[in-house]
Amino acid sequence: MPPRFGPDFQDELSALLAWRRDVRHFRQDPLDENMVAELLATAQLAPSVGNSQPWRFVRVRSPELREALAAHADREVTRAGAAMGEEQRAAYSALKLHGIREAPEVVAVFCDEATTAGSGLGAATMPETRGFSVVLAIHTLWLAARAQGLGLGWVSVVEADFVTALLDVQEHWRLIALLCLGHPREPDLVPELERRSWQSRLGWRENVSER
Repeated sequence: MPPRFGPDFQDELSALLAWRRDVRHFRQDPLDENMVAELLATAQLAPSVGNSQPWRFVRVRSPELREALAAHADREVTRAGAAMGEEQRAAYSALKLHGIREAPEVVAVFCDEATTAGSGLGAATMPETRGFSVVLAIHTLWLAARAQGLGLGWVSVVEADFVTALLDVQEHWRLIALLCLGHPREPDLVPELERRSWQSRLGWRENVSER
């Protein structure tokens, strides 16, 4: 018999979703290897097109590679800020946009566009669904990490080609995300971008229409 998820679990699930934050500020305590392995195993439970499981996780353990990623992100932050107006640039410069140097774990997540698993089911007509599947695995990891008291940050201030070349992965792997994982310094229910008046969360009715 499948498990029954009662009202208490439903409330806890709602709290987990509400407390999932995009974390930038990390403590530097190392993570238990068994916990990391458990989280990565849980990510494998995500749905994928044709059951192709195209996600490929690369743990960046080398200090030299991590520093190269951090320096690259810093350059991209500076470049993006230079294109903004003065007022927006001031707000942008106050944001912390990555925790690559502080987080105990940095993980690059790729989509294997040449995977033979799933025999192309679904992806033959909509190949982009492989990438969507990888995003679902990332979200599964995100929620599992939060349930363990950890935070995860998605670093989007990097160029995919740079990261792919730096990590020297297979040519048919496409970068989907660079992630930082660790204990958040100060867990908060309110997203940092909202706390810093960059962007408030929209109400669900603003994102739903009917035809």
